[in-house]
Amino acid sequence: MPIAYLRSLTARQRTAYSNRQLAGFLCFVAGAANAGGFLAVKQYTSHMSGIVSAMADDLVLGNFALLLCFGLMGAQLGLKQWLFVPATVMLLCFMMGLQNAMITKVSNAEIRTTHVTGMVTDIGIELGKLCYWNWAPPLGNRRPVTANHDKLRMLALLVGLFFGGGVVGALAFNGIGYTATIPLAALLLLVALVPVLDDLLPRLFLLLRARRLARRSRRWGRRR
Repeated sequence: MPIAYLRSLTARQRTAYSNRQLAGFLCFVAGAANAGGFLAVKQYTSHMSGIVSAMADDLVLGNFALLLCFGLMGAQLGLKQWLFVPATVMLLCFMMGLQNAMITKVSNAEIRTTHVTGMVTDIGIELGKLCYWNWAPPLGNRRPVTANHDKLRMLALLVGLFFGGGVVGALAFNGIGYTATIPLAALLLLVALVPVLDDLLPRLFLLLRARRLARRSRRWGRRR
């Protein structure tokens, strides 16, 4: 990928295009991690409604040990998995929440990457507007009902990428197991590497320059 393109994905000056591109990457990774995570720990980690409902069920049923791990440890899990599984689930939940919060913040709450229920609802709303028959002419403050085609295309693309990522994640986990997470991590690292270097290199350069100046001043002091 060109460096300029990667830099634009996380630039401070946001555009609708850069938000859509970044959201596409994050949706694909979220779908893959969600599907692969289900095959690994039998829990969809982006489904917060289901997780909270599972916590309520466990509280009523008296499954307090399961509740302490966010309702994510099933009785079918082996004894060797008592620590690994909840730690994996919590890490996946943290990753989902972090990336969703990030894209929500940078896009001014216009885009979310793991809240597929909301995206599908918005698609339904736009489709309803698209099919609406404006039989009455505009009058006063009343405006015709029209669909936002750009929003509809963006939401359909994000849902499709989430689904596609899920298919890829499930196939990869079935084929190579937990190693399937390495390409996902590499993709996120590639997206984040350029802005990280943009932040670190100038500071590193200033630090090295300050050290050189300090050494020169000490040498001049000794000569005197």
